[in-house]
Amino acid sequence: SSSFTMTKYLPPNLLRLFDARPPLPYLPPSEKRNLPGYHGMSQCTALFEDPNTVDYSKFGPAETKEQRHARKRKERLEVEEAKIADQLSTWDPQKDPSATEDAYRTLFIGRLSYDTSEPKLRRELEDYGPIKKLRMVTDTVKGKPRGYAFVEFEKERDLLSAFKQADGRKIDGRRILVDVERGRTVKGWRPRRFGGGLGGTRRGGEDMNQRWSGRDPPQTSQGGADMPRSMDTRPADRDRGGDRPRGPPPSDRDRDREREREKERDRDRDRDRERERERDRPDRPRPREDERPRERERERDHGSDRDRERDRGGDRDRERERERDRGSDRDRERRPERERERDRGDDRRR
Repeated sequence: SSSFTMTKYLPPNLLRLFDARPPLPYLPPSEKRNLPGYHGMSQCTALFEDPNTVDYSKFGPAETKEQRHARKRKERLEVEEAKIADQLSTWDPQKDPSATEDAYRTLFIGRLSYDTSEPKLRRELEDYGPIKKLRMVTDTVKGKPRGYAFVEFEKERDLLSAFKQADGRKIDGRRILVDVERGRTVKGWRPRRFGGGLGGTRRGGEDMNQRWSGRDPPQTSQGGADMPRSMDTRPADRDRGGDRPRGPPPSDRDRDREREREKERDRDRDRDRERERERDRPDRPRPREDERPRERERERDHGSDRDRERDRGGDRDRERERERDRGSDRDRERRPERERERDRGDDRRR
């Protein structure tokens, strides 16, 4: 009775939990159906074929699961080979309207990041020389980049420099592969999508595929085993801008001098490029004979001005050192006078 008196003070949402469930609905009994009885197979034997009149050789042996998979794979390969042969018959790289002008000054840049843009790639490769044309290959349907490009340099020596030094360079976190264009320079060449190419990363299983990334063979790691360059975790010289300096850290004066030297090298490099561009322009009128000595004099004056600036910087450093030496000499001269003043003060007190 005490529990009943307490439950009446509960809120309605809790009292609803103690309500009785509704009764089960009534369903009438199901009607019994008259099903056919069970019989044997003796009446069906007349429908069977006579084994003496049937040729079972036309059906062949039963096919296992592995054999069925191998047969379907072979059929797919035959369909793909027929498709590749059809596309290869119409493929002609010499008639590509979007190709570069000179195939012998064109490089193939592969394994690019999908986030790499054309201006970024141009800035990275202009370190080796001026670029005449850059073409990034994109999907014709979706318009997305396919991860490789073709770069045409203005000079053949710039192409050779990029071919030797740019292979394996990191751009947007990925090491690129640099090779010459082989579609228009190598006879009988077929690209990767037609079953050709030089890559060995898709030949078969792990025991057949090439495991390193790049054009060069793998480098030797610290433990003595061969390690792919793309898998090597050690920082490369091209990634950190050269060898790490040894010895004590440079002072502020050394850093300033190094910055000045770098600026001078950049100016000289820019000046050389500008001269080469001026020489390569066919429509530019040649300077007169009397103007060439003036240009040489200007360059000499510019070089002499730089030497004067350096000499002035050295003179300033020497002047500062002299001022320090003079200050130290003055302190030495003042010490005896201070000692004499102290002795005189002691005599007066006495």
